[in-house]
Amino acid sequence: MILIGTSGFSYKDWIGEFYPVGTKDGDMLRYYSVHFPAVELDFSYYTMPSIKTMAALDRKTPDKFLFSIKAHKSMTHEIDPEMAKEAFNQFRAAIAPIIDARKLGCILLQFPWGFKNTPENLDYIRRLPELLPGLPAVVEFRNKSWLVEGVFAVLQREGLGFCAVDEPRLRGLIPPVVKVTSSISYVRFHGRNAEKWWKHTEPWERYDYLYSQEELNEWLPRIKHLDAIASVTFVFFNNCHAGHAVRNALMMQASLGLPSWRPSEVDNAPST
Repeated sequence: MILIGTSGFSYKDWIGEFYPVGTKDGDMLRYYSVHFPAVELDFSYYTMPSIKTMAALDRKTPDKFLFSIKAHKSMTHEIDPEMAKEAFNQFRAAIAPIIDARKLGCILLQFPWGFKNTPENLDYIRRLPELLPGLPAVVEFRNKSWLVEGVFAVLQREGLGFCAVDEPRLRGLIPPVVKVTSSISYVRFHGRNAEKWWKHTEPWERYDYLYSQEELNEWLPRIKHLDAIASVTFVFFNNCHAGHAVRNALMMQASLGLPSWRPSEVDNAPST
């Protein structure tokens, strides 16, 4: 099962590009969930989510719709080993409405480039199942040092998914490597804006990129390979500026020959 979507859904510059003119912020997710079966929530990285917000997101989406929820920065970027358990417990409590509604696709733990493959950091990765008991989790590395078989073996042993990425071919960044280390496979398209990746004024400039059909075609055999092994494959586009992500997501759906999403057609949500 391949589920395609975007990283976030609430963007004013999508109005007219994807959302009908006049769409209010509060109506965006309802409209989005008619066209895509899953969404990756990004705001939860910047602000610890609340039960109230998560319950509202649940009410606006149909049964079988799935959320990938990005871990809060205290869990991946601003790690305090002494406070880690408290941060994870707070996060888990906040997303309870999504868990209870069986709409949790997975938790995405995206680590920064500075989080390198060291014994201490690898021990932290090993702790993730203990910190997120019973919840599906996927790890995204930004530093190439993690691309070794020993790390993949740890992910598989701990039941953690590996996030494949498409991003600029810059030294030290992750190349387009695909691996299946759990029942969930995962791909994030960040765009290939090499010029703005490290040097930008606004964060969105890094992701200001529209993939061509030829570039998307490079991934078709990789995604089909993941789909043949994993129970569910999430494919999310993070190149959100100016509606690029939603355009590329629709292009990828068509390229894979996936039928138009209808809420009643997705019957095999991963167990949470």
